[in-house]
Amino acid sequence: MDNALMIGLTRQMTLRRSMDIVANNIANANTTGFKVETLLLENSPARTAEHSDGPSELQYVETWGMGRDFSQGTLELTNRPFDFAIEGDGFFGLETDAGTEYTRDGRFHVDNIGQLVSADGSPVLDADTRAPIILDPNAQNVRIIDGGAVIEDGAQVGRIGVFDIVDRGALSKEGNGRYTLELGPEEAEPLAMFDAVVRQGYVEGSNVSSIVELTDMMQIMRAYASVSKFLKDAEELNRSAIERLGKA
Repeated sequence: MDNALMIGLTRQMTLRRSMDIVANNIANANTTGFKVETLLLENSPARTAEHSDGPSELQYVETWGMGRDFSQGTLELTNRPFDFAIEGDGFFGLETDAGTEYTRDGRFHVDNIGQLVSADGSPVLDADTRAPIILDPNAQNVRIIDGGAVIEDGAQVGRIGVFDIVDRGALSKEGNGRYTLELGPEEAEPLAMFDAVVRQGYVEGSNVSSIVELTDMMQIMRAYASVSKFLKDAEELNRSAIERLGKA
């Protein structure tokens, strides 16, 4: 295939992927704890098609990975006693069948056996024991104090696990605002943050800026149209060249 067509097609593929990501960001603008995502690209050198002159190497564009902005989202007041938001760094730890998962979505509730659980029923881990937090369903007053300590009728019954993940690039998205952590053979589990600021009666909103995402969407559409025109012009040039050669 012609070099120009190959370059144009690889760029169109990455632009389509970028559009999917921007559309997903916009769709999650109101999703609790969602973090905005960006497609990361890299140049990929490759040999050109056979020719007698011109460059010997071309630069194609390929997907390198996914970038996530973990900056703080807006804290939204709900006044529900088991809604929690982290102010600053850290992630809530959840116990799942696949192992520990991490999230910024603090919409919790107490299940029928007294465990503090996430929206889908995954137990919230205790910072001290890394075991589920058990509450008394008949307790009259449950509140959170400094460092996430859970105070039930005046007595501490647990501490909401907020964990410090230094290498956020090692987080793998699992969906529903959840992440798993890929640890090396000599790496330890993330440490609990006993100085974490946990706000009761709040949830953290998405950090998506709809205006920015809509602007990015328009830029992607213009870039795609420009590449499409480039490919059309290149195809027309090739056709004209072939016609002239046929008449020679």
